[in-house]
Amino acid sequence: MKKSFSTLFLMLLFLVSCQEDPKIRLLEQEKEAQKKEVLFKAISKDWNFNTQPINETSRSLTNYWAEWRVFLTELGQKPKSSLGAFQQKAKTLSKRAIELNNNIPFKYDLPEIKSRIAVITTKMNSLNLFMHLDQIPQKKIQQLIQEINTEVTAIQNQFDEIKIKSEIKIEDGEDDMLRMIDTTRAIPTNPNSKIIQ
Repeated sequence: MKKSFSTLFLMLLFLVSCQEDPKIRLLEQEKEAQKKEVLFKAISKDWNFNTQPINETSRSLTNYWAEWRVFLTELGQKPKSSLGAFQQKAKTLSKRAIELNNNIPFKYDLPEIKSRIAVITTKMNSLNLFMHLDQIPQKKIQQLIQEINTEVTAIQNQFDEIKIKSEIKIEDGEDDMLRMIDTTRAIPTNPNSKIIQ
């Protein structure tokens, strides 16, 4: 009898303790909503990307490299409605950064450009990841936005540098000198081989 009474008492205690007070739940939801609103305002304030081409080379690339133009356009559009809109924008930007590897103009299809695109893609993927966490780290988002701006400026400067270098004329004989310096064309020296005279 004592066992059944204690079991019944424990079950009753368990049921009572599992009851959640709707007032407490409502207060928690209000706190969470206020917290998200503060986060939304902070991210909205920090979400400013450098989307204007900073030099003539970058500007001309927007005319015939569609992926670059779409990336800059997408980067310039700022969400306004909610935190979910920022999450969707981060996902889209991540996708657009990956697409930058498609159809790179031949003149710019170089390792230095590809490595800069890889850095931008990594930063965009990080932004997407942080935006989709349960607890969004606002300071980390702010830092990533600044880093992305730096990388977008760096790739535009790289475009300009490549264009300037391609416009430098080769002097007479420079081509022959470069071929002579090229170690891949040199005669291999093998200490075991004998020179026939």
